[in-house]
Parts: sequence; structure tokens; C-alpha cells
Amino acid sequence: METVIGQYTQEGAVTCWTKLCPLAKGTGYSIIMIQLYSRFYIIILAWAVFYLIYSFRDPLPWATCNNPWNTDLCVDLTSASTSTVHTSNLTGNWTSGNLTTSSVSEFWERGVLSLSGGIDEPGTVQWKLLLCLLACWVACYFCVWKGVRSTGKVVYFTAVFPYVMLAILLVRGLTLPGAWQGVVYYLYPDPSRLTDLEVWMEAAAQVLFSYGVASGTIITLGSYNKVKNNCYKDSLWLCLLNSSTSFVAGFAVFSALGYMAQQQGVPINKVVQSGPGLAFIAYPQAVAMMPLPQLWAACFFIMLILLGLDTLFAGLETITSSVIDLFPDQMRRPWRREIFLIFFCFASFIVHISLTTQGGMYVFQLVDHYGANGACILFVSFVQCMAVGWAFGAEEMCVAVKDMTGQRPSTLFKLCWRYFTPLICMVCFICSFLDYQPLTSSAGKKYPDWAYSLGWAMALSSVIAIPIWTVWKIYLTEGTLRQRLLVLWYPVRDSVQHKTNKDYLSNDAESRNISDSYSEKF
Repeated sequence: METVIGQYTQEGAVTCWTKLCPLAKGTGYSIIMIQLYSRFYIIILAWAVFYLIYSFRDPLPWATCNNPWNTDLCVDLTSASTSTVHTSNLTGNWTSGNLTTSSVSEFWERGVLSLSGGIDEPGTVQWKLLLCLLACWVACYFCVWKGVRSTGKVVYFTAVFPYVMLAILLVRGLTLPGAWQGVVYYLYPDPSRLTDLEVWMEAAAQVLFSYGVASGTIITLGSYNKVKNNCYKDSLWLCLLNSSTSFVAGFAVFSALGYMAQQQGVPINKVVQSGPGLAFIAYPQAVAMMPLPQLWAACFFIMLILLGLDTLFAGLETITSSVIDLFPDQMRRPWRREIFLIFFCFASFIVHISLTTQGGMYVFQLVDHYGANGACILFVSFVQCMAVGWAFGAEEMCVAVKDMTGQRPSTLFKLCWRYFTPLICMVCFICSFLDYQPLTSSAGKKYPDWAYSLGWAMALSSVIAIPIWTVWKIYLTEGTLRQRLLVLWYPVRDSVQHKTNKDYLSNDAESRNISDSYSEKF
């Protein structure tokens, strides 16, 4: 649906709704807010760059306790793997008579983060992490500064090379002792968990974030397609490729976890928990136990960086394209795009400096839990489906797909756009409040009250644009309430005009060309 929206309207995530359902334009502004909060994920890239730099040391710094950040309670991997020491949880508390910590967790918490006691103790800026953050923002800028001319070339490398790294890690993981124990754990189902509401909510969140639903990215990238592009086939291939990649990646992860479980003599479900620790504690610990650990560590973090870079510059393109579409006369002049991007990236870098402090992890968890959470995306998804399925019309959307691709979509899509998808989104949105758990730190410590208030303010700011826009437009429109709703609910067909180019593209061949015959259909 989102691919068709972008390709059909040839507009970004905000202005596209003017041609579909003017009353739903607030979803575009909500998407921009969610994207702004999602920029905080760039700190994950900074962590990965930090690890990649240290991956070329021999021995790996997280495999030993001979580092300035280590404490007297540190136990290195060599000592742990040759004794009866076990891990009790992901954060690396090792129990063998006395309370000790693993060298991997100490590198993460003390070497990388220099973790403070809580969000109310920001501490000092970690300059090494700050430089990594700066490098990530510079890379993101140059990936998108020329629009699709630059991103189209960069993505050939950033999208394809991770598959090479994944294949290498998959082969290596499956050849490790204990790997098949992890694979069996990965594939063997536990039907009793299907009664757990949390399982279904995690599945919904996986779909939303994995596919980039309601993030504006699909609409934006779809708007760069030619009008006659077969977006129907593209969407099906995208779903198949994305799900297959996730499924295969699970073998690479769980084979390594099976190896760790055998080495440490613990069940697999005790080796790892979800969250950043999977990438920055569990997997580094696994590669440190392998022969040639520097090679596998470098492969893993290069893959992580490229995957994260893909996501970040696609979101950055969504924000930039939306701003350009909102202010075409000002933004489509020479160098306006580049200047806007410089200011945006610089301002974002300044804001994200807070993530490189000793309390930065707590700030990141707060934004992740509230600002860019699945509940907000579910609500935006619901409104989008209502706008397309009922205001613009599911039948009209099917006709648009047939006009563009020559192939009419299955009736199942009409049912999804009108009934199934909005129903699922609303049910999951309500369940997210029923299953709500207050955010706690990795040590189980609660946040202060002001942090929870700030978190709920961020969550509200992600969706408040939808009702505000609706009320504001109804207020400004003339006529009775019924007349106003009719005017805003349906697009004004006669006023719909496609853009034929964007000045930040290099030539007409790269612009959004619309044929005369297709334009007349509006």
C-alpha cells in the first residue's frame, strides 16, 4: 500500500496525503516526528564503529582483563571457558563462589559506555565515542547529499555487502561445536507461548520495524519510481527477500549462541537476552572464543555498520524529501538541499552528543522505549489504512495499481486495506497499553519520575499531529461540519497535479517523469 502511495502520488510522506485524503495529512507530520526520534539509533552505529576499531587488536580487548577499565572482579574468557564459571545473565555476572563480571561486559559497560548510575547522572562525554558518532553523521550526509543520485549508488554496496558478511558468519557459525544445539533451539517451537500476549506484540513489532512500515521510507522511495513501474511485483519480492534474510540470519546468530552455551555449560536461554547486549556482549563473546577472532569480529561489525547505515540514510532521505515537497519553491533551488542537510546533520549531531555521555545509554533507552515505539507506529498505520481503504477507496487504489502496472491486485489486498490491517493495528495498539511495563535499566533499576513524564511526552508528540491537523483543517474549512468533512475526506481530483521533476536530481532521466496520458486520468 505504501509503495503504491508513493509511486501513484509521486510525493513524499507528508504531501502525498493531499492527493489521497487531506484530513490524514497529520500522519505525515507524525511520521516526521517518529523519524526524528529514530535518528537516535545512530548511536548504535557509533558503538559498532568503536568495536570495529578495537577488533584489530591482538588479543581482543574484551577477551582479557588486562585493560585500564577492568576491575578486580573481572574474569577473562580464557579463565571462564576452562573452569566451572557460568554466566547468570547477559550483562555478564559470573558466579563462582564470589560475585565476578566477565571481561566482555566490563568492556561494554566500562570501556565503551563508562556507564553511570542512572539517567540523572549524565557524567562526562566519552571523546572516543563522540568521534565515532561524528564519523557516522559524516557518512550519512555524503550518502544522501545528492539525493537518489548518491543513495542509489551507495546502496549497491551497503545492501549487497552485508549478505557476503552474513554468508561468511553463517558458514563459520554452523561449523562450530554445539552449533546444532543452537539451531534446534531456534527452530523447535513452543506452542504454549502462543497464549502469551507479549509474543504477539513482539511479532507485530518485528514486522513493523523490519519492513519499515509507517516510517515514511517506503512512501518516499516509492515516489522515485517511474509511474509505470511494477510496484506490485516489487512489493512481493521485497517481502520474500526481507523475511528470508531474517530467517537465514537466525541460523548465524543461534549457531553462535549454541557454541557459547556448550563452552560455558549453560542452557541457551541463559546465554542471551534481547536488546543491545546481543550485538555488543553475546556475539563479541562468541567470536572471541573462535580461532582468528579478529577476522570474525571485523566481519560482524562491518555487517552491522552497513545495515545500520542503510536504515539511517533511508530515514534521512525521508525527512529531506518531505521538507523539499513542503517547500518546493525554496528548497528546489541549487544547493538548497545540501545546505539544509548540513544544518540538519549538524543539529542532530549536537543533540546526540548526550548519547555519548556516561548516562547516554539511559537516554537512548528512554527514546527507544517511548519516542519511536511500536504503539505510535501502529496508530499511524491504522490511520493510513483508514485513509486509503475508506477515504480514497480500496477500489480506487486497485484501479491505480492496474493503471500503473497493468495488473490488478488480488481481492485480498482490498480486504486488508479496509478491514484486516486496520483491525489488527488497532487491537495491537490497545494491547500495547494492556501489556505496558515501565522502563527499567539493565540492572532492573527504575527511572526517576521526570524521565517517565518526558518519555510519555515524546510518545504523545509522535501521534498528536494527527488529531491537531484534523481539528485545525476542519476549523479552517468553510461550510457546515458535514460539508467540511466531505471536502477534507475526499481528494479534490481536479486539483491533483503530479510533479514532473525535482531540481536536486541531475537530469530529466532521473526525475519523476509522468506521461501525459496518465496525468489526464486525474
